[in-house]
Amino acid sequence: MSFTLHGIGVSKGIAIGKVHIIDHDIIEIHKHSLSKQHLDEEVERFENAVMIARDQLLNIRNKISQDKEADVGTFIDAHLLMLEDSMLIQATVGLIHEHQCNAEWALDMQKNVLVQVFEDMADEDPYISSRKQDIEHVIARIQRVLQGYNEFPNSPMDEQLANAIVLADDLTPADTVLMQHYGILAFATEFGGATSHTAILARSLGIPAIVGLHKARRYIRQNDLIVVDGFHGVLISDNDDSILHYYRMRQREEKRHRNTLRKTKTQPVITLDGTPITLHTNIEFPEDVTTVKQVGSHGIGLYRTEFLFMNRDNVPDEEEHFNAYARVVQALQGHPVTIRTIDLGADKQVCSVKNHSESGLGSNPALGLRAIRMCLKNVNQFKQQLRAILRASTLGQVRMMIPMVSSFHELVQVRNILTEVRQELIEKGIDFDANMPVGIMVEIPATAICTDLFTPYVDFLSIGTNDLIQYTLAIDRCDDAVNYLYDPLHPAVLRLIKITIDEANKANKPVSMCGEMAGDSRYIRLLLGLGLRSFSVNPEAFLEVKKIINNSHIQGLAEKVNELLNTVSPTEINAILDTINA
Repeated sequence: MSFTLHGIGVSKGIAIGKVHIIDHDIIEIHKHSLSKQHLDEEVERFENAVMIARDQLLNIRNKISQDKEADVGTFIDAHLLMLEDSMLIQATVGLIHEHQCNAEWALDMQKNVLVQVFEDMADEDPYISSRKQDIEHVIARIQRVLQGYNEFPNSPMDEQLANAIVLADDLTPADTVLMQHYGILAFATEFGGATSHTAILARSLGIPAIVGLHKARRYIRQNDLIVVDGFHGVLISDNDDSILHYYRMRQREEKRHRNTLRKTKTQPVITLDGTPITLHTNIEFPEDVTTVKQVGSHGIGLYRTEFLFMNRDNVPDEEEHFNAYARVVQALQGHPVTIRTIDLGADKQVCSVKNHSESGLGSNPALGLRAIRMCLKNVNQFKQQLRAILRASTLGQVRMMIPMVSSFHELVQVRNILTEVRQELIEKGIDFDANMPVGIMVEIPATAICTDLFTPYVDFLSIGTNDLIQYTLAIDRCDDAVNYLYDPLHPAVLRLIKITIDEANKANKPVSMCGEMAGDSRYIRLLLGLGLRSFSVNPEAFLEVKKIINNSHIQGLAEKVNELLNTVSPTEINAILDTINA
Protein backbone atom coordinates (compact mmCIF):
# COMPACT_ATOMS: atom_id res chain seq x y z
CA MET A 1 0.00 0.00 0.00
CA SER A 2 1.40 3.39 -0.99
CA PHE A 3 2.06 6.14 1.54
CA THR A 4 2.79 9.83 1.25
CA LEU A 5 5.27 12.10 3.03
CA HIS A 6 4.86 15.87 2.95
CA GLY A 7 7.62 18.47 2.92
CA ILE A 8 8.38 21.78 1.21
CA GLY A 9 8.56 21.73 -2.58
CA VAL A 10 11.53 24.01 -3.36
CA SER A 11 12.10 23.15 -7.02
CA LYS A 12 9.28 22.27 -9.36
CA GLY A 13 9.11 19.07 -11.37
CA ILE A 14 8.18 15.41 -11.06
CA ALA A 15 10.68 12.56 -10.85
CA ILE A 16 10.10 8.80 -10.72
CA GLY A 17 13.02 6.57 -9.82
CA LYS A 18 14.83 4.43 -7.29
CA VAL A 19 16.12 5.89 -4.06
CA HIS A 20 19.77 6.29 -3.28
CA ILE A 21 20.11 7.08 0.43
CA ILE A 22 23.12 9.05 1.56
CA ASP A 23 23.87 8.55 5.23
CA HIS A 24 26.31 11.19 6.36
CA ASP A 25 28.15 9.47 9.17
CA ILE A 26 27.45 11.04 12.54
CA ILE A 27 30.55 12.90 13.61
CA GLU A 28 31.27 12.29 17.27
CA ILE A 29 33.37 15.00 18.83
CA HIS A 30 35.51 14.21 21.86
CA LYS A 31 37.79 16.53 23.77
CA HIS A 32 41.48 15.70 24.08
CA SER A 33 43.77 17.79 26.23
CA LEU A 34 47.12 18.65 24.68
CA SER A 35 50.39 19.78 26.14
CA LYS A 36 51.65 23.23 25.13
CA GLN A 37 54.44 21.80 22.98
CA HIS A 38 51.87 20.05 20.76
CA LEU A 39 49.57 23.04 20.18
CA ASP A 40 51.40 24.32 17.11
CA GLU A 41 51.16 20.85 15.56
CA GLU A 42 47.41 20.79 16.25
CA VAL A 43 46.95 24.21 14.68
CA GLU A 44 48.84 22.98 11.63
CA ARG A 45 46.56 19.88 11.49
CA PHE A 46 43.52 22.15 11.61
CA GLU A 47 44.84 24.48 8.93
CA ASN A 48 45.69 21.51 6.69
CA ALA A 49 42.09 20.26 7.11
CA VAL A 50 40.81 23.69 6.05
CA MET A 51 43.06 23.54 2.97
CA ILE A 52 41.77 20.06 2.05
CA ALA A 53 38.18 21.23 2.50
CA ARG A 54 38.95 24.14 0.18
CA ASP A 55 40.49 21.81 -2.41
CA GLN A 56 37.40 19.58 -2.26
CA LEU A 57 35.14 22.55 -2.99
CA LEU A 58 37.37 23.80 -5.81
CA ASN A 59 37.35 20.33 -7.35
CA ILE A 60 33.55 20.27 -7.21
CA ARG A 61 33.37 23.74 -8.68
CA ASN A 62 35.44 22.55 -11.64
CA LYS A 63 32.83 19.88 -12.33
CA ILE A 64 30.15 22.47 -13.15
CA SER A 65 29.30 21.90 -16.80
CA GLN A 66 30.22 24.64 -19.23
CA ASP A 67 26.64 25.05 -20.42
CA LYS A 68 25.55 26.28 -17.00
CA GLU A 69 25.53 29.97 -16.15
CA ALA A 70 28.68 31.12 -14.39
CA ASP A 71 26.65 32.24 -11.39
CA VAL A 72 26.02 28.61 -10.41
CA GLY A 73 29.58 28.51 -9.13
CA THR A 74 28.89 31.31 -6.68
CA PHE A 75 27.10 28.87 -4.39
CA ILE A 76 30.41 27.08 -3.95
CA ASP A 77 32.20 30.42 -3.69
CA ALA A 78 30.06 31.35 -0.69
CA HIS A 79 31.39 28.31 1.20
CA LEU A 80 34.92 28.99 0.03
CA LEU A 81 34.68 32.49 1.50
CA MET A 82 33.55 31.05 4.82
CA LEU A 83 36.75 29.01 4.90
CA GLU A 84 38.62 32.33 5.01
CA ASP A 85 36.41 33.97 7.64
CA SER A 86 38.33 34.90 10.79
CA MET A 87 35.18 34.35 12.88
CA LEU A 88 35.52 30.69 11.94
CA ILE A 89 39.20 29.99 11.28
CA GLN A 90 41.17 32.37 13.50
CA ALA A 91 38.68 32.03 16.33
CA THR A 92 39.11 28.24 16.25
CA VAL A 93 42.89 28.58 16.32
CA GLY A 94 42.51 30.85 19.33
CA LEU A 95 40.37 28.25 21.12
CA ILE A 96 42.96 25.51 20.48
CA HIS A 97 45.54 27.63 22.33
CA GLU A 98 43.18 28.90 25.01
CA HIS A 99 41.80 25.49 25.99
CA GLN A 100 44.82 23.41 24.96
CA CYS A 101 42.49 21.05 23.14
CA ASN A 102 42.20 19.18 19.86
CA ALA A 103 41.02 20.96 16.71
CA GLU A 104 37.73 19.02 16.52
CA TRP A 105 36.71 20.19 19.98
CA ALA A 106 37.76 23.79 19.36
CA LEU A 107 35.90 23.87 16.04
CA ASP A 108 32.80 22.44 17.69
CA MET A 109 32.96 25.11 20.41
CA GLN A 110 33.18 27.85 17.78
CA LYS A 111 30.31 26.30 15.86
CA ASN A 112 28.17 26.52 18.98
CA VAL A 113 29.06 30.19 19.35
CA LEU A 114 28.08 30.96 15.77
CA VAL A 115 24.91 28.87 15.88
CA GLN A 116 23.83 30.59 19.10
CA VAL A 117 23.92 33.90 17.23
CA PHE A 118 21.15 32.56 15.01
CA GLU A 119 19.24 30.85 17.80
CA ASP A 120 18.86 34.22 19.51
CA MET A 121 17.11 35.66 16.47
CA ALA A 122 13.49 35.51 15.42
CA ASP A 123 12.31 31.97 14.77
CA GLU A 124 10.25 32.98 11.75
CA ASP A 125 13.13 34.36 9.69
CA PRO A 126 13.86 31.93 6.82
CA TYR A 127 16.93 33.85 5.69
CA ILE A 128 18.63 33.48 9.05
CA SER A 129 18.07 29.74 9.28
CA SER A 130 19.30 29.29 5.72
CA ARG A 131 22.58 31.08 6.40
CA LYS A 132 22.94 29.08 9.62
CA GLN A 133 22.83 25.95 7.46
CA ASP A 134 25.71 27.22 5.36
CA ILE A 135 27.91 27.57 8.44
CA GLU A 136 26.98 24.09 9.63
CA HIS A 137 27.76 22.65 6.19
CA VAL A 138 31.21 24.24 6.06
CA ILE A 139 32.10 23.18 9.62
CA ALA A 140 30.88 19.62 8.98
CA ARG A 141 33.15 19.43 5.93
CA ILE A 142 36.20 20.45 7.99
CA GLN A 143 35.25 18.00 10.77
CA ARG A 144 35.02 15.16 8.28
CA VAL A 145 38.49 15.93 7.00
CA LEU A 146 39.87 16.10 10.54
CA GLN A 147 38.39 12.69 11.37
CA GLY A 148 39.41 11.02 8.13
CA TYR A 149 35.94 10.50 6.61
CA ASN A 150 35.54 10.28 2.86
CA GLU A 151 33.56 13.12 1.38
CA PHE A 152 31.02 10.59 0.12
CA PRO A 153 31.34 7.25 1.94
CA ASN A 154 29.24 5.38 -0.62
CA SER A 155 31.61 5.72 -3.57
CA PRO A 156 31.69 5.43 -6.52
CA MET A 157 29.11 8.22 -6.60
CA ASP A 158 28.75 8.50 -10.36
CA GLU A 159 27.56 4.91 -10.82
CA GLN A 160 25.11 5.01 -7.93
CA LEU A 161 23.61 8.41 -8.63
CA ALA A 162 22.91 8.17 -12.35
CA ASN A 163 19.10 8.31 -12.76
CA ALA A 164 18.57 7.98 -9.00
CA ILE A 165 16.58 10.06 -6.52
CA VAL A 166 18.78 11.06 -3.61
CA LEU A 167 17.41 10.99 -0.07
CA ALA A 168 19.58 12.51 2.66
CA ASP A 169 19.37 14.31 5.96
CA ASP A 170 20.68 17.45 4.31
CA LEU A 171 22.74 18.46 1.29
CA THR A 172 25.24 21.24 0.81
CA PRO A 173 25.36 23.31 -2.39
CA ALA A 174 28.57 21.42 -3.21
CA ASP A 175 26.73 18.10 -2.84
CA THR A 176 24.01 19.35 -5.16
CA VAL A 177 26.42 20.49 -7.87
CA LEU A 178 28.28 17.16 -7.71
CA MET A 179 25.08 15.11 -7.86
CA GLN A 180 23.78 17.09 -10.80
CA HIS A 181 27.10 16.36 -12.49
CA TYR A 182 26.47 12.63 -11.92
CA GLY A 183 22.93 12.80 -13.32
CA ILE A 184 20.47 12.51 -10.43
CA LEU A 185 16.74 12.81 -11.19
CA ALA A 186 15.74 14.64 -8.00
CA PHE A 187 16.54 14.92 -4.32
CA ALA A 188 14.68 15.02 -1.02
CA THR A 189 16.08 15.99 2.37
CA GLU A 190 14.85 15.72 5.92
CA PHE A 191 15.98 19.26 6.75
CA GLY A 192 16.42 22.53 4.89
CA GLY A 193 14.31 25.49 3.83
CA ALA A 194 12.99 27.16 0.71
CA THR A 195 15.57 29.96 0.86
CA SER A 196 18.65 27.82 1.48
CA HIS A 197 21.46 27.96 -1.07
CA THR A 198 20.80 24.30 -1.84
CA ALA A 199 17.15 25.03 -2.66
CA ILE A 200 18.03 28.02 -4.84
CA LEU A 201 20.68 25.98 -6.63
CA ALA A 202 18.20 23.15 -7.26
CA ARG A 203 15.90 25.66 -8.97
CA SER A 204 18.78 27.07 -11.02
CA LEU A 205 19.84 23.58 -12.13
CA GLY A 206 16.26 22.45 -12.78
CA ILE A 207 16.38 19.53 -10.32
CA PRO A 208 13.01 18.63 -8.70
CA ALA A 209 13.50 18.87 -4.95
CA ILE A 210 11.69 18.61 -1.61
CA VAL A 211 13.10 19.63 1.78
CA GLY A 212 11.77 19.27 5.31
CA LEU A 213 10.72 15.61 5.01
CA HIS A 214 11.29 14.92 8.68
CA LYS A 215 12.27 11.33 9.53
CA ALA A 216 11.75 10.20 5.92
CA ARG A 217 14.60 7.70 6.17
CA ARG A 218 12.61 5.78 8.78
CA TYR A 219 10.12 4.82 6.08
CA ILE A 220 12.12 4.80 2.85
CA ARG A 221 14.65 2.08 2.01
CA GLN A 222 17.53 1.93 -0.43
CA ASN A 223 16.34 1.25 -4.02
CA ASP A 224 12.65 1.85 -3.20
CA LEU A 225 10.76 3.13 -6.22
CA ILE A 226 9.40 6.57 -5.30
CA VAL A 227 7.77 9.64 -6.81
CA VAL A 228 8.99 13.14 -5.99
CA ASP A 229 6.45 15.88 -6.69
CA GLY A 230 8.33 19.16 -6.38
CA PHE A 231 5.21 21.16 -7.16
CA HIS A 232 3.37 20.10 -4.02
CA GLY A 233 6.25 18.96 -1.80
CA VAL A 234 5.05 15.35 -1.83
CA LEU A 235 7.05 12.11 -1.80
CA ILE A 236 5.13 8.89 -2.52
CA SER A 237 6.50 5.38 -1.89
CA ASP A 238 5.23 1.81 -2.46
CA ASN A 239 3.44 3.02 -5.57
CA ASP A 240 0.97 0.81 -7.39
CA ASP A 241 0.54 0.86 -11.16
CA SER A 242 -2.30 3.39 -11.11
CA ILE A 243 -0.24 5.96 -9.17
CA LEU A 244 2.79 5.49 -11.39
CA HIS A 245 0.57 5.82 -14.47
CA TYR A 246 -0.88 9.07 -13.09
CA TYR A 247 2.51 10.63 -12.37
CA ARG A 248 4.00 9.50 -15.66
CA MET A 249 1.08 11.20 -17.36
CA ARG A 250 1.74 14.33 -15.32
CA GLN A 251 5.42 14.17 -16.31
CA ARG A 252 4.42 14.16 -19.97
CA GLU A 253 1.95 17.00 -19.43
CA GLU A 254 4.53 19.02 -17.54
CA LYS A 255 7.11 18.44 -20.26
CA ARG A 256 4.62 19.68 -22.86
CA HIS A 257 3.76 22.64 -20.64
CA ARG A 258 7.43 23.57 -20.18
CA ASN A 259 7.99 23.32 -23.92
CA THR A 260 5.02 25.63 -24.46
CA LEU A 261 6.31 28.10 -21.90
CA ARG A 262 9.79 28.04 -23.43
CA LYS A 263 8.28 29.17 -26.72
CA THR A 264 7.16 32.38 -25.01
CA LYS A 265 10.69 33.16 -23.81
CA THR A 266 11.59 35.30 -26.83
CA GLN A 267 8.09 36.68 -27.38
CA PRO A 268 7.14 40.22 -26.33
CA VAL A 269 4.80 40.60 -23.38
CA ILE A 270 1.60 41.87 -24.99
CA THR A 271 -2.09 41.07 -24.62
CA LEU A 272 -4.21 39.65 -27.42
CA ASP A 273 -5.71 43.10 -28.04
CA GLY A 274 -2.29 44.70 -28.39
CA THR A 275 -1.60 46.23 -24.96
CA PRO A 276 2.11 45.99 -24.07
CA ILE A 277 2.82 44.88 -20.49
CA THR A 278 6.06 45.24 -18.51
CA LEU A 279 7.10 41.98 -16.85
CA HIS A 280 10.21 41.84 -14.67
CA THR A 281 11.55 39.49 -12.00
CA ASN A 282 12.20 39.62 -8.25
CA ILE A 283 15.49 38.36 -6.86
CA GLU A 284 16.78 37.58 -3.36
CA PHE A 285 20.47 36.99 -4.04
CA PRO A 286 22.95 37.99 -6.76
CA GLU A 287 23.13 34.36 -7.89
CA ASP A 288 19.41 34.50 -8.79
CA VAL A 289 20.49 36.36 -11.94
CA THR A 290 21.14 32.91 -13.42
CA THR A 291 17.46 32.04 -13.33
CA VAL A 292 16.48 35.53 -14.50
CA LYS A 293 18.49 34.97 -17.67
CA GLN A 294 17.13 31.47 -18.13
CA VAL A 295 13.52 32.69 -18.29
CA GLY A 296 14.36 35.59 -20.59
CA SER A 297 13.49 38.43 -18.24
CA HIS A 298 14.68 41.86 -19.32
CA GLY A 299 14.63 43.58 -15.96
CA ILE A 300 14.56 43.20 -12.20
CA GLY A 301 11.63 44.90 -10.53
CA LEU A 302 12.70 44.04 -6.99
CA TYR A 303 16.22 43.33 -5.82
CA ARG A 304 16.00 42.56 -2.10
CA THR A 305 19.17 43.57 -0.28
CA GLU A 306 18.57 42.02 3.15
CA PHE A 307 20.85 39.06 2.32
CA LEU A 308 23.87 41.33 2.89
CA PHE A 309 23.03 41.51 6.60
CA MET A 310 22.54 37.80 7.18
CA ASN A 311 24.98 35.32 8.66
CA ARG A 312 27.09 37.94 10.43
CA ASP A 313 27.37 40.00 13.58
CA ASN A 314 28.63 43.16 11.90
CA VAL A 315 27.12 45.38 9.23
CA PRO A 316 28.29 45.25 5.59
CA ASP A 317 30.43 48.17 4.49
CA GLU A 318 29.96 50.30 1.40
CA GLU A 319 32.23 48.14 -0.76
CA GLU A 320 30.26 44.98 0.05
CA HIS A 321 27.07 46.77 -0.93
CA PHE A 322 28.61 48.10 -4.12
CA ASN A 323 30.14 44.79 -5.23
CA ALA A 324 26.83 42.96 -4.76
CA TYR A 325 24.86 45.57 -6.72
CA ALA A 326 27.50 45.97 -9.41
CA ARG A 327 27.47 42.25 -10.10
CA VAL A 328 23.73 42.22 -10.75
CA VAL A 329 23.60 45.50 -12.68
CA GLN A 330 26.42 44.43 -14.99
CA ALA A 331 24.84 41.00 -15.52
CA LEU A 332 21.61 42.68 -16.69
CA GLN A 333 23.58 44.44 -19.45
CA GLY A 334 21.64 47.69 -19.54
CA HIS A 335 18.22 46.36 -18.53
CA PRO A 336 16.59 48.01 -15.49
CA VAL A 337 17.44 46.89 -11.95
CA THR A 338 15.28 48.18 -9.10
CA ILE A 339 17.25 47.98 -5.85
CA ARG A 340 15.17 48.10 -2.69
CA THR A 341 16.88 49.57 0.34
CA ILE A 342 17.02 47.21 3.31
CA ASP A 343 13.70 45.98 4.66
CA LEU A 344 14.80 44.55 8.00
CA GLY A 345 12.80 44.31 11.18
CA ALA A 346 9.53 42.48 11.96
CA ASP A 347 10.23 38.82 11.07
CA LYS A 348 13.65 39.66 9.57
CA GLN A 349 15.82 40.41 12.60
CA VAL A 350 19.60 40.21 12.40
CA CYS A 351 22.18 40.89 15.08
CA SER A 352 24.17 43.28 12.92
CA VAL A 353 21.26 45.70 12.76
CA LYS A 354 19.49 44.92 16.00
CA ASN A 355 22.63 45.73 17.98
CA HIS A 356 22.80 49.12 16.29
CA SER A 357 19.14 50.03 16.75
CA GLU A 358 17.76 51.95 19.68
CA SER A 359 15.23 49.28 20.54
CA GLY A 360 14.80 45.56 20.22
CA LEU A 361 11.91 43.67 18.74
CA GLY A 362 9.20 45.60 20.59
CA SER A 363 5.84 44.18 21.55
CA ASN A 364 4.69 44.03 17.92
CA PRO A 365 7.64 43.90 15.48
CA ALA A 366 5.45 44.22 12.37
CA LEU A 367 4.31 47.62 13.64
CA GLY A 368 7.66 48.65 15.06
CA LEU A 369 11.11 49.68 13.91
CA ARG A 370 11.51 48.18 10.46
CA ALA A 371 12.47 48.99 6.85
CA ILE A 372 12.83 52.74 6.20
CA ARG A 373 12.08 53.52 9.86
CA MET A 374 15.12 51.49 10.88
CA CYS A 375 17.26 53.11 8.17
CA LEU A 376 16.34 56.58 9.40
CA LYS A 377 17.41 55.54 12.91
CA ASN A 378 20.77 54.34 11.54
CA VAL A 379 21.58 57.16 9.12
CA ASN A 380 25.30 56.43 8.77
CA GLN A 381 24.56 52.82 7.92
CA PHE A 382 21.84 53.94 5.50
CA LYS A 383 24.23 56.33 3.79
CA GLN A 384 26.62 53.47 3.03
CA GLN A 385 23.90 51.68 1.11
CA LEU A 386 22.80 54.85 -0.70
CA ARG A 387 26.40 55.62 -1.77
CA ALA A 388 26.81 52.08 -3.09
CA ILE A 389 23.54 52.23 -5.06
CA LEU A 390 24.47 55.60 -6.55
CA ARG A 391 27.91 54.31 -7.54
CA ALA A 392 26.33 51.25 -9.15
CA SER A 393 23.98 53.52 -11.12
CA THR A 394 26.81 54.33 -13.54
CA LEU A 395 27.01 50.66 -14.57
CA GLY A 396 23.50 50.32 -15.95
CA GLN A 397 19.87 51.30 -15.61
CA VAL A 398 19.45 51.46 -11.82
CA ARG A 399 16.36 52.52 -9.86
CA MET A 400 16.17 52.81 -6.08
CA MET A 401 13.05 51.87 -4.15
CA ILE A 402 12.21 52.77 -0.53
CA PRO A 403 10.11 50.24 1.43
CA MET A 404 7.50 50.82 4.13
CA VAL A 405 7.00 54.56 3.53
CA SER A 406 4.00 55.70 5.58
CA SER A 407 4.35 59.48 5.72
CA PHE A 408 5.50 62.41 3.63
CA HIS A 409 7.95 63.32 6.41
CA GLU A 410 9.81 60.02 5.89
CA LEU A 411 10.07 60.71 2.18
CA VAL A 412 11.46 64.20 2.84
CA GLN A 413 14.06 62.72 5.20
CA VAL A 414 15.15 60.20 2.58
CA ARG A 415 15.39 62.89 -0.10
CA ASN A 416 17.50 65.10 2.20
CA ILE A 417 19.88 62.26 3.07
CA LEU A 418 20.15 61.33 -0.60
CA THR A 419 21.05 64.94 -1.41
CA GLU A 420 23.82 64.84 1.21
CA VAL A 421 25.18 61.57 -0.19
CA ARG A 422 25.18 62.92 -3.74
CA GLN A 423 27.11 65.98 -2.59
CA GLU A 424 29.66 63.76 -0.80
CA LEU A 425 30.23 61.78 -4.00
CA ILE A 426 30.59 64.96 -6.04
CA GLU A 427 33.22 66.30 -3.62
CA LYS A 428 35.15 63.03 -3.88
CA GLY A 429 34.91 63.02 -7.67
CA ILE A 430 32.95 59.76 -7.75
CA ASP A 431 30.58 59.30 -10.71
CA PHE A 432 26.89 58.49 -10.30
CA ASP A 433 23.68 58.90 -12.28
CA ALA A 434 22.24 62.23 -11.12
CA ASN A 435 18.91 61.28 -12.68
CA MET A 436 18.60 57.84 -11.07
CA PRO A 437 14.85 57.27 -10.48
CA VAL A 438 13.75 57.00 -6.85
CA GLY A 439 10.43 55.40 -5.96
CA ILE A 440 8.50 54.04 -3.02
CA MET A 441 6.72 50.83 -2.17
CA VAL A 442 3.02 51.06 -1.45
CA GLU A 443 2.47 48.49 1.27
CA ILE A 444 0.69 50.44 4.00
CA PRO A 445 -3.00 51.39 3.62
CA ALA A 446 -2.24 55.02 4.56
CA THR A 447 0.19 55.27 1.64
CA ALA A 448 -2.26 53.70 -0.80
CA ILE A 449 -5.06 56.05 0.23
CA CYS A 450 -2.73 59.05 -0.15
CA THR A 451 -1.11 57.96 -3.40
CA ASP A 452 -2.09 61.26 -5.03
CA LEU A 453 -0.15 63.14 -2.34
CA PHE A 454 3.01 61.09 -2.88
CA THR A 455 3.13 60.97 -6.69
CA PRO A 456 4.51 64.51 -7.21
CA TYR A 457 7.59 63.60 -5.16
CA VAL A 458 8.50 60.16 -6.53
CA ASP A 459 9.55 58.79 -9.90
CA PHE A 460 7.64 55.51 -9.63
CA LEU A 461 5.63 53.31 -7.27
CA SER A 462 5.54 49.57 -6.62
CA ILE A 463 2.75 47.80 -4.76
CA GLY A 464 3.93 45.30 -2.16
CA THR A 465 0.87 43.14 -1.64
CA ASN A 466 2.35 40.87 1.04
CA ASP A 467 2.41 43.64 3.64
CA LEU A 468 -0.47 45.62 2.18
CA ILE A 469 -2.79 42.67 2.74
CA GLN A 470 -1.60 41.95 6.26
CA TYR A 471 -1.81 45.60 7.36
CA THR A 472 -5.19 46.13 5.72
CA LEU A 473 -6.73 43.07 7.36
CA ALA A 474 -4.84 43.39 10.68
CA ILE A 475 -3.47 39.86 10.57
CA ASP A 476 0.02 38.43 10.91
CA ARG A 477 0.64 36.33 7.80
CA CYS A 478 3.27 34.32 9.73
CA ASP A 479 0.82 33.41 12.52
CA ASP A 480 -0.75 30.01 11.92
CA ALA A 481 -3.67 30.95 14.16
CA VAL A 482 -4.89 33.75 11.89
CA ASN A 483 -3.19 33.41 8.51
CA TYR A 484 -6.37 31.84 7.09
CA LEU A 485 -7.70 35.43 7.09
CA TYR A 486 -4.95 36.49 4.66
CA ASP A 487 -7.13 37.19 1.63
CA PRO A 488 -5.86 38.97 -1.52
CA LEU A 489 -9.47 39.10 -2.76
CA HIS A 490 -10.83 41.08 0.17
CA PRO A 491 -12.67 44.12 -1.30
CA ALA A 492 -10.63 46.51 0.88
CA VAL A 493 -7.37 45.14 -0.51
CA LEU A 494 -8.57 45.34 -4.11
CA ARG A 495 -9.87 48.87 -3.64
CA LEU A 496 -6.53 50.03 -2.23
CA ILE A 497 -4.75 48.50 -5.23
CA LYS A 498 -7.23 50.22 -7.54
CA ILE A 499 -6.72 53.61 -5.84
CA THR A 500 -2.94 53.29 -6.16
CA ILE A 501 -3.03 52.35 -9.83
CA ASP A 502 -5.58 55.03 -10.77
CA GLU A 503 -3.79 57.85 -8.94
CA ALA A 504 -0.39 56.86 -10.34
CA ASN A 505 -1.84 56.82 -13.85
CA LYS A 506 -3.42 60.26 -13.33
CA ALA A 507 0.01 61.60 -12.34
CA ASN A 508 1.64 59.76 -15.25
CA LYS A 509 3.95 57.91 -12.85
CA PRO A 510 4.88 54.25 -13.50
CA VAL A 511 3.28 51.81 -11.06
CA SER A 512 4.19 48.16 -10.72
CA MET A 513 3.38 45.29 -8.39
CA CYS A 514 6.16 43.16 -6.87
CA GLY A 515 4.24 41.24 -4.18
CA GLU A 516 3.33 37.55 -4.37
CA MET A 517 -0.08 38.40 -5.79
CA ALA A 518 1.57 39.56 -9.04
CA GLY A 519 3.02 36.08 -9.59
CA ASP A 520 -0.12 34.09 -8.76
CA SER A 521 -1.71 32.83 -11.98
CA ARG A 522 -5.19 33.16 -10.48
CA TYR A 523 -4.91 36.94 -10.10
CA ILE A 524 -3.16 38.06 -13.31
CA ARG A 525 -6.29 38.91 -15.30
CA LEU A 526 -7.87 40.48 -12.22
CA LEU A 527 -4.86 42.79 -11.92
CA LEU A 528 -4.99 43.61 -15.63
CA GLY A 529 -8.65 44.52 -15.13
CA LEU A 530 -7.67 46.78 -12.23
CA GLY A 531 -5.40 48.65 -14.64
CA LEU A 532 -2.03 47.19 -13.72
CA ARG A 533 0.40 47.24 -16.64
CA SER A 534 3.66 46.34 -14.90
CA PHE A 535 4.39 43.14 -12.96
CA SER A 536 7.49 41.87 -11.15
CA VAL A 537 7.41 38.21 -10.17
CA ASN A 538 9.66 35.42 -8.91
CA PRO A 539 11.66 33.83 -11.76
CA GLU A 540 9.89 30.47 -11.47
CA ALA A 541 6.54 32.19 -12.13
CA PHE A 542 7.79 34.42 -14.95
CA LEU A 543 6.96 32.34 -18.02
CA GLU A 544 3.60 31.22 -16.61
CA VAL A 545 2.58 34.83 -15.96
CA LYS A 546 3.83 35.82 -19.41
CA LYS A 547 1.74 33.13 -21.05
CA ILE A 548 -1.42 34.26 -19.22
CA ILE A 549 -0.85 37.89 -20.19
CA ASN A 550 -0.20 36.98 -23.81
CA ASN A 551 -3.45 35.01 -23.89
CA SER A 552 -5.61 37.70 -22.27
CA HIS A 553 -8.02 40.28 -23.69
CA ILE A 554 -8.03 43.45 -21.62
CA GLN A 555 -11.25 44.67 -23.19
CA GLY A 556 -14.15 43.60 -21.01
CA LEU A 557 -12.00 42.81 -17.96
CA ALA A 558 -12.60 46.19 -16.29
CA GLU A 559 -16.38 45.68 -16.23
CA LYS A 560 -16.10 42.27 -14.57
CA VAL A 561 -13.53 43.57 -12.10
CA ASN A 562 -15.81 46.48 -11.12
CA GLU A 563 -18.52 43.93 -10.42
CA LEU A 564 -16.09 42.04 -8.20
CA LEU A 565 -15.11 45.25 -6.37
CA ASN A 566 -18.74 45.81 -5.42
CA THR A 567 -19.26 42.28 -4.11
CA VAL A 568 -19.01 41.31 -0.43
CA SER A 569 -19.62 37.56 -0.43
CA PRO A 570 -16.39 35.51 -0.77
CA THR A 571 -18.33 32.85 -2.67
CA GLU A 572 -19.59 35.38 -5.20
CA ILE A 573 -16.15 37.00 -5.46
CA ASN A 574 -14.56 33.66 -6.31
CA ALA A 575 -17.32 32.92 -8.82
CA ILE A 576 -16.67 36.21 -10.61
CA LEU A 577 -12.93 35.52 -10.55
CA ASP A 578 -13.56 32.12 -12.17
CA THR A 579 -15.48 33.93 -14.91
CA ILE A 580 -12.60 36.37 -15.41
CA ASN A 581 -10.18 33.45 -15.73
CA ALA A 582 -12.43 31.30 -17.91
